[in-house]
Amino acid sequence: MEKKKILYVSQEMAPYLPKSDLAMMGRYLPQGIQEKKREIRTFMPRYGVINERRHQLHEVIRLSGMNLIIDDTDHSLVIKVASITEARMQVYFIDNEDFFQRKGIVTDEEGNYYPDNDERAIFFARGVLETVKKLRWSPDLVHCQGWITSLVPLYLKHGFKEDPLFSKSKVVYSVFDDAFPGSFPQNFAQKIKVAGISEKDLAVVKDNPNFANLSKLAINMSDAVIKGHPTIDAEVEQYALKCGKPFLDYQSPDNYIDAYSDFYDTIFAQDAQPDDKKAKK
Repeated sequence: MEKKKILYVSQEMAPYLPKSDLAMMGRYLPQGIQEKKREIRTFMPRYGVINERRHQLHEVIRLSGMNLIIDDTDHSLVIKVASITEARMQVYFIDNEDFFQRKGIVTDEEGNYYPDNDERAIFFARGVLETVKKLRWSPDLVHCQGWITSLVPLYLKHGFKEDPLFSKSKVVYSVFDDAFPGSFPQNFAQKIKVAGISEKDLAVVKDNPNFANLSKLAINMSDAVIKGHPTIDAEVEQYALKCGKPFLDYQSPDNYIDAYSDFYDTIFAQDAQPDDKKAKK
């Protein structure tokens, strides 16, 4: 049987960033799933706080060089890569001078959230999928972790839906306790739009693009949802529970890799069912 291919898109990942629930999950989940004989790829943003020399990041020239247009402005896409030798894992980094050279992750030194976090999320999501296209690697499942990854499901299901590489890709979205205050700019929905995305797709973030509604957008576009932290936004949790999609409750660090692997299998099994059985569910 051919190995299942799983793409991990993570907001944070150790050892490149300080240890947090998100960073530790980003680091050890792909390794654990790879050890279960799955093929994996891992992406994260190349935040300015990452020490490139210490972690031996280097640019992949053949993958870099594309420009992504966001709100009528060109932004160059730079791809870097590093290896976690002991895990036999490569990590791809999405980089751009405008968005990811500053010395912070999502906030500045005084704890203020960057005013362009919305465009950073757009650039990251589109950059990941454009790079996967260049790699000619077709994921069976894409697992997104953290709000900066929340637009990946939308672009995968609509913006890139005509691409045969992604035509059968399932999406899992993990919700964490990483809520940001306030809302993104009011024109956020227009900034997101690319060919294939309709006004209806964006309805949930059109009037109030806050953390809860951004999370709901990701859930709407995903095939399954995971509670990635013991406590998450109550509104988002209720939305996930009521959406009718497969939902995995929070798993302890002792057994989450087995639980996640089994959860992936249930998603793959649904896809393998005949169409008439799917319709009866």
